[in-house]
Amino acid sequence: MTDTKMTETKKTWLPYKWELIILLWFAFLFNMADRQVYNVVLPLLLKDPTLNLDPVKAGLVASVFLWVYSVLVPVGGYLGDIARRKWVVVGSLMLWSVGTVLSGATTGLIGLVLFRSIATGGGEAFYFPSANSLIAQYHKKTRALAMSIHQTALYVGIIASGFVAGWLGEKFGWRAAFFLFGGIGVVLALIMCWRLKDDRHEEEDAAKSGAIQRVPLRELLKAIATKPTVWALSLAFCCFYFAQIGYITWMPTYLSEKFNLSLKNAGFSSMFYHHVAAAVGVLLGGRVADMLAQRRRTVRIEVEMFGLFFGAPFIYFMGSTGSFWTCCLCLAGFGLFRGVYDSNLYAALFDVIEPRYRSSAVGLMLAVVFFFSAFAPVVLGWAKVKIGLSAALSMLSLAYVIGGLILLFARNRTFMRDYYDESAAPAPAAGA
Repeated sequence: MTDTKMTETKKTWLPYKWELIILLWFAFLFNMADRQVYNVVLPLLLKDPTLNLDPVKAGLVASVFLWVYSVLVPVGGYLGDIARRKWVVVGSLMLWSVGTVLSGATTGLIGLVLFRSIATGGGEAFYFPSANSLIAQYHKKTRALAMSIHQTALYVGIIASGFVAGWLGEKFGWRAAFFLFGGIGVVLALIMCWRLKDDRHEEEDAAKSGAIQRVPLRELLKAIATKPTVWALSLAFCCFYFAQIGYITWMPTYLSEKFNLSLKNAGFSSMFYHHVAAAVGVLLGGRVADMLAQRRRTVRIEVEMFGLFFGAPFIYFMGSTGSFWTCCLCLAGFGLFRGVYDSNLYAALFDVIEPRYRSSAVGLMLAVVFFFSAFAPVVLGWAKVKIGLSAALSMLSLAYVIGGLILLFARNRTFMRDYYDESAAPAPAAGA
């Protein structure tokens, strides 16, 4: 069989746009898994006499990670608009994977801050904007579905890290968890050097011999900041993520205290039901949005709105119920509609942003969201003392309602004015 025929057969069997999703899915899985490893093995870190950690120092490591991410993610977004996104994604994956490996070899607080917080957190900050822009680049009619499939890696990564890192930590020590996840990430980065593509035929900045035109920073900020819908989507995302961070931080403690579960069972129950249902919701929401988007331009922001409004009651009863299994059911319902919202999170943003600004738009939005949501653990900790953890978790439903109202306003008043019509854009690259 000739090389040409082999290529044709390969394209027929698996078009590149879906190979891209597979590659990025595994990259995102290890992005989330590496992010969670520290949290999973934290009890072992606190017991390791070589590290000399206390809860305050351990919290500092986590806080620095978050702040490094929030500062660098807009830089990563801008880099994704002026450089080849392939190399931004590969470089990001390699950096956070090496940082994870070195975190496993560290012997103190300075090493953890340097390798865990700065190297791993900084590396992860550069991945998401460019990855989502690559997906949008190769997927048009299937954009929401493709991004939904990519998003499921988040849920699988969190669940897998909880199981695998916990088992490795108990069996072989906490360092083994960092070595395994980081080492696989390095291998994956090498594979992506070979397989990942970045062909921008459809973008306006691919004018001369495929060269990428540098977008002036002032022009970029003006293009993003002058669209009210972008602000509405970002504020709604802040509301959504505030609730998510509050839930992730305090739900294991809530289940342990209220239903007398062991920490192991509380950790499993708090994450498993929610994230399995979220995986179903994200695929369902993405599929529905892609089916209807050709006839109804506002469908993606409407699906987001639907997820927030219908998820709110489950959050409220999750915190107020006296039954463990009712709580688990509410966790699943909360997760299902969280997935519905997730499915169109970036697809809705790209409805109002031109292709050459999309990576930067994602970066700026994530920076705002991470900064805002960083206050959630503190706010819920204060509320736990004042009104109890049950009431505090139930009040997270208000964040969902407020986010839904913001999207409703944008859908009715600003979305169609800000909408970017891609129908006149040049044909996408081969395999799109």
